[in-house]
Amino acid sequence: MKHHDVNYMKFYEDIDRQSVYTTETDVKKHPFYGLLIKFIELWNLNNKKCLEIGSATGLFQDLINNYTGIDIAENLRKYYHKPFFVVTNANLPFPDASFDAVFSYATHEHIPEVEKSMAEIARVLKPGGVCLLAPAWHSRPWFAEGLAVRPYSDLTLSQKIRKFFIPLRDSVLMRWPLVFTRRVIRLIQYLCFPSTPLQLRFKKLDANYTTFWHSDSDACNSLDPFDIILWLRSRGFICFGYESLIRALLVRTQGLQFQKPPLTFSRK
Repeated sequence: MKHHDVNYMKFYEDIDRQSVYTTETDVKKHPFYGLLIKFIELWNLNNKKCLEIGSATGLFQDLINNYTGIDIAENLRKYYHKPFFVVTNANLPFPDASFDAVFSYATHEHIPEVEKSMAEIARVLKPGGVCLLAPAWHSRPWFAEGLAVRPYSDLTLSQKIRKFFIPLRDSVLMRWPLVFTRRVIRLIQYLCFPSTPLQLRFKKLDANYTTFWHSDSDACNSLDPFDIILWLRSRGFICFGYESLIRALLVRTQGLQFQKPPLTFSRK
C-alpha cells in the first residue's frame, strides 16, 4: 500500500496500543544497546545535547543526560520523562546546529522523505557533531505482504510463487552480485562528478499500513549503506571506518558513524 493511500498516523498509534513498541523493556537486551554505548563513550556524549530519531518508548533516554526524543505517535509521550516531540514528516522542529549528536535505530526505512530526513540531520548537527545511523538496510519487497510468515493456504497463486522463491532471492549468491553491480555504477557516478553533492538513491517500497505482519512490513524504503556513505561523503562528512572507497564498496549491514564537517557541506 502506498504511503498516501492510508492513514499511516493511525497505524502507528495503533501499533503502540498493541504493545508492539514495548516488547523490549530491558535496555541492555536491546540489539542497538552495545553499539550505542560504544558511540556514547567514544564521543563522551553523557552531558552533551543528543537527539534520538525514531525513539519509540524512549528506552535509551537515561543513557544520556541531555536527551531529546522524536517519534511519529502522540501516545508515545506517556513513556517519557525527558523532552519528546511528535514529528509527522521529515522536518525537524529544531534550529540549525542544535545537537552535538544524533542517533537512530531501525527508523529511516520508514521515512518516506528519507533524503530530506538525512538533510535535516545534517542541518541540526553542530559543526563537528556526530551521528550513529542504523536503519534496517535492504528491506525486502515481500515484507509488506508478510509472505515469509503467512501459510501458503492464505495466499493467492502469485503470492505462493513469490513465497516459494524467497529463499533463492534472499540468498547471498543471488543478491550480492546485484548489489555490488549497483554499487559500482553508483561509485562511477560519484567519481565522475567530484564537485556535486549526490542525490540519495534508494528503492521505494509499498509499505503495509493495514496489517503489521512482522518488523518492517511497514517499511517504505530499501536502503543500501553504500548509497548513504556516498551521499555523506559528497557533502564533506567523514564516515568512520569507510574513509577508503574500496572498503565502503564492501560495506555490510551495520550502523554507520559519521561526523559533520566543521565549516562547510561541500565536498572536500
